[in-house]
Parts: sequence; structure tokens; C-alpha cells
Amino acid sequence: MDLSADFFTLFELPRDFRVDIAELDTRYRAMLARVHPDRFAQAPDAERRLSMQWATHANEAYQTLKKPLTRARYLLRLAGRDLDGERSTTMAPDFLMEQMEWREGVQEAHQAGDHRELESLHERLRADMRKRYDRLADLLADKRIEEASVAVRQLMFLDKLRQEIDDVLAELDS
Repeated sequence: MDLSADFFTLFELPRDFRVDIAELDTRYRAMLARVHPDRFAQAPDAERRLSMQWATHANEAYQTLKKPLTRARYLLRLAGRDLDGERSTTMAPDFLMEQMEWREGVQEAHQAGDHRELESLHERLRADMRKRYDRLADLLADKRIEEASVAVRQLMFLDKLRQEIDDVLAELDS
């Protein structure tokens, strides 16, 4: 096994945004069964360290590939586009306006304690994100990296908004 291999190669999966999560789970569990440090408890120090490195690498790879947003960011990084290093966070005005409207809706529902409206906003947001992920998959498949980068940055904003709605819902439930 090669610790320098990309995460898709590690699990013998195609380098594609559309990942069969059940297959990823199966391959991850199989790899852990081979490299888990417990299997090497009685082995020499060098083998135990290597086992720990492999288990850590497999965990990082699995965590990255199982979530669509981290998987997309990883694919962009493999294509030479690291969003973490970008200084430009410019967004299209219509997207920013949409963000303001979403946030106002969440704030109003929160202040009113309107659990039903928050659930509705949450579901609409998730539906919007699913459409955007579908489009992102096509952009990545077509190697349209610049457009995919914009789509990922937008999804990062939307994912943060989704988390905020989750937090408000949890607050209202407590």
C-alpha cells in the first residue's frame, strides 16, 4: 500500500464526485480490518507505527470522501485548485442577495419561535443544495474547474446556513 496515493486510489474507487457510499463504507471497513493497530499490538515498533499511519490515513481518506462538500474540495485540490489558499471570496450579487433573504427568513422564524417555518426553510435549503450538488457533479465530470470552484464556495455558504438552521431548531427544541 502506498501512503502517497490519493484517497480514491486508496479505496480503489474512480476519481469522481459521484461515489457509491455503501461501497466506500465496505472498502473502508476492509482496509481497517487489515491495518488496524490492534492487529499489530504484538508486532515490532516499526510495524505498529506503520499500522497507526495507515489507520490514520484511511480514516482521513474516509472522512474526506464520505461527505459531498469535503469530497468536492478534495477533487478540486487534486485538480490543482485549493480553495483554502484562495484569497478571493467574491460571490455573485444574486447569490449574496439570496443569502440575505435566507438569513432574514431564519432570523424572523427564530425570533417568532416558528419551528414549522424553520423546518420548511431547512427542507427548501436541502432541496436547493441537492440540485447544486447535481450540477457540481456535472461540472467536475466535465473538468470545468473554475465553475466547480464557484459552486463549491457557494455550497460552503449554504452548508453553513444549514448548520445555523439546525442550531436554531435544536435551541427551540431544548
